[in-house]
Amino acid sequence: LFYLCSRMSVRKSSRDKSDEASLPLAQDAVDGGGEVKLKAKMSLVNGITVIVGSIIGSGIFVSPTGVLRETGSVNVALIVWLSSGVFSMVGAYCYAELGCMISKSGADYAYIMETFGPFLAFIRLWVECMIVRPCSQAIVALTFAVYVLKPFYPDCDPPDSAERMLAVTCILLLTFVNCWDVSWATKVQDAFTYAKLAALFVIISTGMYQLYLGKTKYFTFDNTKTEVTSIALSFYSGLFAYNGWNYLNFIIEELKDPIRNLPRAIAISCTLVTIVYTMTNVAFYTVLSPEEVLESEAVAVTYANRLFGAMAWTIPVFVALSTFGAVNGILLTSSRLFYAGACEGQMPEILTMIQINRLTPTPAVLCISLLSMLYLIVSDIYTLIDYVGFATWLSIGVAVLCLPCLRWLQPQLPRPIKVNLIFPILYIIATVFVTIFPMIGKPVDTGIGCLMILTSIPVYGVFIAWKNKPKCFMNC
Repeated sequence: LFYLCSRMSVRKSSRDKSDEASLPLAQDAVDGGGEVKLKAKMSLVNGITVIVGSIIGSGIFVSPTGVLRETGSVNVALIVWLSSGVFSMVGAYCYAELGCMISKSGADYAYIMETFGPFLAFIRLWVECMIVRPCSQAIVALTFAVYVLKPFYPDCDPPDSAERMLAVTCILLLTFVNCWDVSWATKVQDAFTYAKLAALFVIISTGMYQLYLGKTKYFTFDNTKTEVTSIALSFYSGLFAYNGWNYLNFIIEELKDPIRNLPRAIAISCTLVTIVYTMTNVAFYTVLSPEEVLESEAVAVTYANRLFGAMAWTIPVFVALSTFGAVNGILLTSSRLFYAGACEGQMPEILTMIQINRLTPTPAVLCISLLSMLYLIVSDIYTLIDYVGFATWLSIGVAVLCLPCLRWLQPQLPRPIKVNLIFPILYIIATVFVTIFPMIGKPVDTGIGCLMILTSIPVYGVFIAWKNKPKCFMNC
């Protein structure tokens, strides 16, 4: 890592390029002006595995419980899982137009910057970079550690220190891979995506066999909850499991032929994950009762213990492989968000630097890794994610709002893909539903989350909006 950091080339901030509407697509390592930039190395298959690998982490294996708890019945829970997938596909469809129109790394940050300006874009950047992404990576790395160690501690929980040290090892190993070569990172993503899909295929195929045997007694609408708040919270849990469908947009500069490959990768990935998630939940309920699902801390492990017998150990192994791939996906895409923010002048300039031989954003990768390891010190980072979870979907809703706004404000922009406006309108309405009602149901968590978001305002005022700072302040 020290070697990689020793050979850097800085990319100019896009603020200094008044003659360019957007950052150039990364087709070559160096453009005609001698500027070093990210290189497009990712194929369509790589793009699909990045999205699928980022979406499918530990959630589908260990926590379908949240949706069932809020819906009350199995059939409604399955409807929520399917609807959450459709909801994500609509959002991804809107992102396909935005991604082909604004071909910058950074995804929704870049779209909000283009449409609403630097202030709202910085709020999105602050929440995502400083809280959501590093916390998410820390949680997934911890889940990886727990499932690797669990076979060695069958009768008790693994030691907390061992879990955290293994999580650190996971993050550091993948940090090196992402600093060394983007193609290495995509190969890791490909391999572990196939592994997690294989695990889900085993669960689905055994579940379909149980259906063939007539195991359908739990598929009812009994005990369905009808409160609007409960329905919204159930979607909140379901959508959390689909989080990651927009991750390819963060690294669009490194995708070959993005106008062709971005919409294809999004469509294939979201359809595949929706089918896999829904069928996996169907498989769970062929064997497990609603009460067993609600009491289980790891639904997939409980399912395996009931059905696989001596081979039940395979599921914790597959969960570990799944989470390892998810850590890689978060690291790969999050580092590009840091990089994009720095290119806009809203993060330290060092994060715009690219390793001159490997052509990877090494400082940005190191930054997200260090923040993730810092959050491993905190004892209850799951609560922290709950505090800002609503902000994630709210900001995605704002990003989708950019689509109709840009149709009106900048109709001259090239649009290789043009979405019917009914889709972003429906998506924005649904986003308001899944953010406002959970705020009513959990006002304390929402209030703390709002305070975290508001911390971005003084940071923006002091470090970005305040142009004529004293020299002594700048030196500090």
